[in-house]
Amino acid sequence: MKSMTCKQLGGACDMVFKGNTFNEIAELSKAHGTHMLKQGDEAHLRAMEAMRDIMAKPSGLSDWMADKKRLFASLPEIDSE
Repeated sequence: MKSMTCKQLGGACDMVFKGNTFNEIAELSKAHGTHMLKQGDEAHLRAMEAMRDIMAKPSGLSDWMADKKRLFASLPEIDSE
């Protein structure tokens, strides 16, 4: 199991997500982001705008995903507790 923070995933806070795969962590992050956007959290709204800019580029999303997957792969394993 590994952990990544919201900030490591391009978000705005230090919320920690834990999972065995990058996709598990990405799903947790997505749910968190959706929740924060519904709350109108300004910092997360700005982070979402930055993601939109990344996704507007032709290879933006695939480059971002590859970078985050490399980061996930480089992280140490943690206890599952």
